[in-house]
Amino acid sequence: MGTIIKKKIKGINYYYYVESKRIDGKSRYVNQKYLGSADKLLKMVLESGKSLQEQVLYAHEVQFGSVVLIYDIAMKLGVVDIIDSVAPKRKQGASVGMYILTAAINRAVAPTSKSGLKDWYEQTSLPYITGLKPNLFTAQNFWNNTDITIDQLRVIEDKLLKKTIDVFGIDIKSLIYDATNFFTYIDTMNSSELAKRGHDKAKRKDLRTVGLALMVTPDYSIPIISETYPGNRSDSIQFSVMMEQMKQRFRDITGEEAEITIVFDRGNNSQDNLDLLENEHLRFHYVGGLKKNQVPDLFNVSKSKYSPLECPANAPEKYANLFTYHMDTQVFGRNVKTVIVYNPELEKGQIQGININTEKTKSDLLDIQGRLLKRARGEITKGRKPTLESVKKSVEKILKKREFMAEIFEYEIFKKDNHVLLTFSESDQKLQDIIDGQLGKTALFTDRSDMTDYQVISAYRSAWHVETSFKQMKNTDFLTVRPIFHWTDSRIAVHIFICVLAYRLCTILRKDLHEKGIDCNINQFLKSMGAINRVTTFYGDVAKPKKVEAFISGDDLSARIENAYGLQQKYYS
Repeated sequence: MGTIIKKKIKGINYYYYVESKRIDGKSRYVNQKYLGSADKLLKMVLESGKSLQEQVLYAHEVQFGSVVLIYDIAMKLGVVDIIDSVAPKRKQGASVGMYILTAAINRAVAPTSKSGLKDWYEQTSLPYITGLKPNLFTAQNFWNNTDITIDQLRVIEDKLLKKTIDVFGIDIKSLIYDATNFFTYIDTMNSSELAKRGHDKAKRKDLRTVGLALMVTPDYSIPIISETYPGNRSDSIQFSVMMEQMKQRFRDITGEEAEITIVFDRGNNSQDNLDLLENEHLRFHYVGGLKKNQVPDLFNVSKSKYSPLECPANAPEKYANLFTYHMDTQVFGRNVKTVIVYNPELEKGQIQGININTEKTKSDLLDIQGRLLKRARGEITKGRKPTLESVKKSVEKILKKREFMAEIFEYEIFKKDNHVLLTFSESDQKLQDIIDGQLGKTALFTDRSDMTDYQVISAYRSAWHVETSFKQMKNTDFLTVRPIFHWTDSRIAVHIFICVLAYRLCTILRKDLHEKGIDCNINQFLKSMGAINRVTTFYGDVAKPKKVEAFISGDDLSARIENAYGLQQKYYS
């Protein structure tokens, strides 16, 4: 039987709950709990009449799911330790590795400028997990502690690659290469060697551009090596630079010669690049695309000679309706295996596109023809009088604007009664020649005679993975590289390294998730896990509140990911 007793200590009454029991014939306390002073007991009585909702004071919410998921995979990869081993920290602030990793996580889940990094960091679970205070992550502190050279960035990337191979078992015997660029907002008068005016792929000719060359794996688009280069450097020149680097860096990482097949698109299949790939001290195998004018004989082979593509049992369904014809032929002065692929579905889409473009071109030509007739009838008198040469320039400009139109349309410009007139027509025969000789066809080549047609095609088609990588890094929600405001080459290089690191961690995560039986793309798991925040609810006395901590429940995907990694228990147990 329990009771409440009073004890006076230094003139103040304190109350206890006690339970007594007779032991050896004497009554003794066997359970005693301190309850507090009379004022405290009164407060407890008064609060007991309030609902939980009435006791709540406020709540604090921080980002958890996507932030900690990426942090966890980075810890498994040893990102911070690798960076710190190459670029040791200064006396103050966080380590260089923590600055870089924090910025990479930010780029992945909620891209902000470096000036917004501190505020974002403060609203995440990272301060609790790392023990590092938010005021360490001001823009000034960040740049003061990340003065890393381009050579150091390459060493860091090579160490990351070696660790990725060891920990996650990625296969780098077949790699996809491509390059893109990102426009910047760097002032024209800035002396940057990286930000240059060149052929910007986003068509921002008014801005300076920085190039990014990337080598990725064909399965999960995991970046192998990356290189930031001047925006005015041509793709073919950068290709040779990357191949030289790839060979040397691979040798440094693995200690052996590279037995690698490089896959690249038609923009990189020059004589010089193939000479480089086949050079004895470099020696890469390759699969590439060809233009029609490079193998006209192959395109002229009748479709009746094509055979259905032989596919393995586990081949994707998209390969089932392909037809191929292969032969050994001369390409850039060397004998290689060439494969031409015919895709009826691709042909249908191309014909549809030609029909649309034909109608648009006809409308443009009719517009010129109509204006010439109106001038001949005197309905138009103002403006410069057309000449045979000026009309020809206008017509050819229209025909060159859309593919195949110059071949399909025939025209004549002539003078009648001192007026320039135009007639034109479509050639059904030339359209049929285009359909028979070009549409639905893709020409490929390789130096590997041991590869089947299916292997050549699947290798080349895997090149879309690097395009996906670039598309992801231009995404405005996650992993975006832009905008680039940095005004020194070292800062530009560090910024792009951070963006590639963020993408690298996400692609490794995607591979790891797949191996745990969870298949989803990067945006899906970032969005799903982004909803899992940690909420701390404060209630009771405002001067000394109590708190309850909990996680927001997510969807089925986030539940499966949490179950696979146990992040909540791992970082908040």
